[in-house]
Amino acid sequence: MERKKLLILGGSFYLLPLIEKAHELGVYVITADYLPDNAAHKYADEYHNVSVIDKKAVLNLAKELKIDGVTAFVNDIAATTAAYVAEKLGLNFQCPYESAVILQDKGKFRKFLSDNGFNSPHSKRYDDVNAPMNDIDYFDWPVIVKPTDSCGSRGVTKVEKPEDLPSAIKEAVDNCRNGAFIIEDFISFKGCHSSADSFTIDGKLVFNVFSDQLFDVNSENPYAPTQIIWPSTMEKKYQDELTSELQRLMTLLHMKHGIYNIETCVGSNGKPYIMEVSPRGGGCRIAQIQKMAYGIDLIENEIRQAVDMPIKPIDKVECDGVWCEIVLHANEGQYGTFVRYEIDEKIKNKYVKMIDFQKKPGDKIEPFSGAGLSFGNMFVRCDDRQTLNKLLADMPNWFKIITE
Repeated sequence: MERKKLLILGGSFYLLPLIEKAHELGVYVITADYLPDNAAHKYADEYHNVSVIDKKAVLNLAKELKIDGVTAFVNDIAATTAAYVAEKLGLNFQCPYESAVILQDKGKFRKFLSDNGFNSPHSKRYDDVNAPMNDIDYFDWPVIVKPTDSCGSRGVTKVEKPEDLPSAIKEAVDNCRNGAFIIEDFISFKGCHSSADSFTIDGKLVFNVFSDQLFDVNSENPYAPTQIIWPSTMEKKYQDELTSELQRLMTLLHMKHGIYNIETCVGSNGKPYIMEVSPRGGGCRIAQIQKMAYGIDLIENEIRQAVDMPIKPIDKVECDGVWCEIVLHANEGQYGTFVRYEIDEKIKNKYVKMIDFQKKPGDKIEPFSGAGLSFGNMFVRCDDRQTLNKLLADMPNWFKIITE
């Protein structure tokens, strides 16, 4: 029997679990982007050099290859292209192309939320870098300035006063592709921000969990997450309300089958907010650690839905212990040439379940300005949150990056 063909847009090392699972299922894997040296390409069955934001070029490639499915998975910038190709070829995807366009543009998504009665930060989308100076009184300061189409927290700046807006706008524009940016009221969190992967079948949210997303205030980018913990400490009433609102969103946007990376929070005003919903798996191996924590393989189901294989049923389960994804990164004093890392063997044997370290001796260690400048991930498991908190607080003593 001829193997199913899956086109994966992107080449990040975060795609390796997807490629490995696809091969286990007997699926032929094709990767595509414009960076031939990206890690995932050498594990694929075939690679093509094409820009993942060039929708027509990717569509022509997909027609030529006669693919059975397409996915962007961890690649945020490729999600709309994947939706476009799937729609043109009658293939499965999480949502219609029109819905993907809304989800992948922060300004359009905020407007959609507001127009449909969801809690949403007070925000406005701009194409003109000078226009916001006429809207100073429109916002409740401080504000956040963001590119509309970037990922990995690149180009995001908190602005305390209007005179600092121009530099923040420049940072946002320098980190986007379409030249557009949004300004929105800064939301103070009640508890922690959440980032997790969810899954729909026939538009029904069949798997939805929440996490505690933590940030390193000492890093180059204090808005790039450095630790993600399951289960969340968010109050159940907020989890239930957000789940209900997410299902309403899925219905309004005509969602189908597939994985989504979803970011939510509860404001200090007591209102729960849907911050981002992207029709692809999250970076930082979120789906992989959630499989270890919950026993639900969203990666396998994402492949199955993409190439039209039967999706495995998903049952409601509890988290097995307390799990943390640590995004390995450097702070001041650790920049330079990587020599090695050191880890306490007792800690490693008792708590560490996976280390994916991407740097080799001689590689450059740079400031952590976004998710793309991490140098790997670590999964740890504890029996309770108190033990995990102590472990994380003591991490500088049991895990060290040696540079020169």
